[in-house]
Amino acid sequence: MQELVKLEEQGWQALSSKGDAAKKFYGSLLTEDAIMIFPSGMLVEGREKILESIGAQPWKSFQMKEPHWILLSEKAAVIVYRVTAQREGSNIYVALISSTYALREGKWKLVVHQQTPI
Repeated sequence: MQELVKLEEQGWQALSSKGDAAKKFYGSLLTEDAIMIFPSGMLVEGREKILESIGAQPWKSFQMKEPHWILLSEKAAVIVYRVTAQREGSNIYVALISSTYALREGKWKLVVHQQTPI
């Protein structure tokens, strides 16, 4: 399950990069029917809509803490962790994150991602 921790770290690194790094990374990671749930009740459904929603302003810094995972089956797992992140000129963002992955064609794919600010 360390592979899922690594995928989440790579996602944050991509979101901390300029250019299309985040869209490229998530373009290969998301399932077609993926869902992302963000603060303030924002729900984004489907791979293409999620990729369109990826913001232009990268994170300046991030730190993942206390990763836990639950193996739901041989082909499904959930990872939960705390993140502290900040964008240039913005307040520090602290949230609990949960991401659900499914093993498809030998690769872990992101199905559901939720952020709950704390």
